[in-house]
Amino acid sequence: MAAVLAIALPPGPVAAQDAQIARGKYLAGFSGCNDCHTPGYFFGKPDMQRFLSGSEVGFEIPGLGVFHGPNLTPDKETGLGKWSAEQIRVALTEGKRPDGRVLAPIMPWHAFASLTREDADAIVAYLRSLPAIQNKVPGPFGPSEAPTSFVMKVVPPAAATAKK
Repeated sequence: MAAVLAIALPPGPVAAQDAQIARGKYLAGFSGCNDCHTPGYFFGKPDMQRFLSGSEVGFEIPGLGVFHGPNLTPDKETGLGKWSAEQIRVALTEGKRPDGRVLAPIMPWHAFASLTREDADAIVAYLRSLPAIQNKVPGPFGPSEAPTSFVMKVVPPAAATAKK
C-alpha cells in the first residue's frame, strides 16, 4: 500500500510549487490582471488563446500619454521572459521596471504593495508558468505622440475644464 501511495503522490516540492501557482492564478484572477492585459477584453470578447499577452487598447492619461497593458507571459521578446522573479515582484509591488521606468499610474501597484511576500511570489510563479505568447503591444506614447491603436481616455469633468 505504501508503494502505491509513493507512486501516486507527487513529490513534495512539485506539490508545493503547484499550490503556489494555483494561489497565484487565484490572486491574478481576483485582482483583475486579465482586464488590462488580455487582448479583446475591452471589446467584450477576451481572446483566451492569448490570455495575459497584452492589450490592444491603451489608457490615455492627460499630460502623460497613452499606456497599454503589456504582455505578462514569459515570452522573451515581448513579455516578461527576460525579467527575473525579483524584477517582476518589484514591478508588481513597487511600480518599478528593471530599466528604472515607473509604471503608468493606471497600474494599481499601490494596492498590490500590501501583498504579502508569499502572495506576490505566488503571482510571479503563476505568470512564469503561463505559455509564452509573442504579442508586442503598442506604445507607450508620450503626450505629444499619436497612438496607433484604440484608446480609452481619462476625461476630467466639465466643471474642471470650465475653470481654465
